[in-house]
Amino acid sequence: MPLNSQIISLLDQGMVLDITLEDLPFRVYVAQRPADVEQVAGLVPAERFEGDGNVHVAAIHDADDAAEQIQDVLFNLSPGDTVVFLCTGPQAYANVLAEFGQGADSPLIS
Repeated sequence: MPLNSQIISLLDQGMVLDITLEDLPFRVYVAQRPADVEQVAGLVPAERFEGDGNVHVAAIHDADDAAEQIQDVLFNLSPGDTVVFLCTGPQAYANVLAEFGQGADSPLIS
């Protein structure tokens, strides 16, 4: 699935991306955080929960296959949905950003 991504804003240990997948826009939050659903409320503004779309959350660990997990999540999206990837380590964070076309020169990858 070809996709384009653009950095919208930086978070503490993360970033917000707008992605376009098959001409449909989505908002993606990628953060290096514990795999705890309570982390989501601190990342995603309330209006994203109150809007028409759904909020999807996935935890990615350093040893996980980030590409496969991301494809699984993206396959199930509907227009207007929001996706949150909680990356539990620096390698998982780097892998997820790379899948969205944000490489080693992107902010916050160390």
